[in-house]
Amino acid sequence: MDKNFQEEQYTGIVKFIPPLYEQRYQFIKDLVGKYKPKKVADLGCADCTLLWMLKFCSCIEVLAGLDVCASVMKEKMHRLSPLPGDYLQPAERSLTVTLHHGSVAHKDPCMLGFDLVTCIELIEHLEQSELKKFPEVVFGFMAPSIVVISTPNSEFNPLLPGVMLFRHPDHKFEWNRAQFQSWALETARRYDYSVEFTGVGHPPAGMENVGFCTQIGVFVRKYPQTSESAQSGKPTEAAYKTVFKAVYPSLKDEKYLQNAVVSEVIFTAQIIKRSLMDRLMLEHEEYNDDPTEKKCKFQPSFNCLSEDLGKLVVEKSMEPFVNGNVVYIPLTTIFSFPKVNRLCGTFEKLHKLIAGKVTLSSDGSAVMFNTEHENEEN
Repeated sequence: MDKNFQEEQYTGIVKFIPPLYEQRYQFIKDLVGKYKPKKVADLGCADCTLLWMLKFCSCIEVLAGLDVCASVMKEKMHRLSPLPGDYLQPAERSLTVTLHHGSVAHKDPCMLGFDLVTCIELIEHLEQSELKKFPEVVFGFMAPSIVVISTPNSEFNPLLPGVMLFRHPDHKFEWNRAQFQSWALETARRYDYSVEFTGVGHPPAGMENVGFCTQIGVFVRKYPQTSESAQSGKPTEAAYKTVFKAVYPSLKDEKYLQNAVVSEVIFTAQIIKRSLMDRLMLEHEEYNDDPTEKKCKFQPSFNCLSEDLGKLVVEKSMEPFVNGNVVYIPLTTIFSFPKVNRLCGTFEKLHKLIAGKVTLSSDGSAVMFNTEHENEEN
């Protein structure tokens, strides 16, 4: 419902840069950056723009949207689907996005357990009967840690050309600051929340007395929910209809993690191998006094490490070496690289994930490459 207010037409006295709806969304993004919620629900999500912005916040693992108008959600909900790049480079976090069709006046267990609930330009669209039920649904039933409610400040309306009564024909009311704060304080008191007031959309210089164009209340629950209170009186029947769900690929899913680890191991091993081969070639050319006898391709007979020394290196499990036509790159060396280490966590996990996917030595301690491939590349 947020974009229904067409700020762009009000250029006579005041113009918002960036547009007011962007300022509201940025306020929520800043709040997410401060509190790092994992589960966020946007009530009255309309065209899902806020949800689309929030899906890029790395702390969020669950996003849910609710709106009474399914057609508005469906127009733009495709933006919430994973892109090809999300599959090519899965994120380390998990992310699930779900959209529901329903009213904020009804309770549904799918909306339990959220850390942050946003209601951006929503309450002024509610009928009196819906507004009466709204606090119990959001603060009593859903009971998130933080609730953000924004609504028009009617004291600002005289500065907006063309506004006679309300800013949008679907608005059922528009409160001044005293009315909103009175409602918010009583709601906070009843459900054990604190509330702070702020807003976005600064008035022109000299007219600061009218306050922000959009007034905002940030509610923070005073006491953590106990398991008993969280379950008491919670309905088990669904009141909403799910219209969209997307589960993003994640490194928390072992199949995506395995693909990422195998790719990173091969990439890292190739870098180590190339560095080793270049060093051996350079040492050979420096050793060869006659430039006419220099060879343009690496030959396996140039091994700088004897078989006994090679065994010693493997025992140390750190340095790569060449033996015959094979390059050995110890897994401990590969595991020491930060990205491989971060992906796997433990050496045992690394070994498990690449088993059968990467060519390993007989004892499983090193990745093996054939030097003939290097000759072909050269």
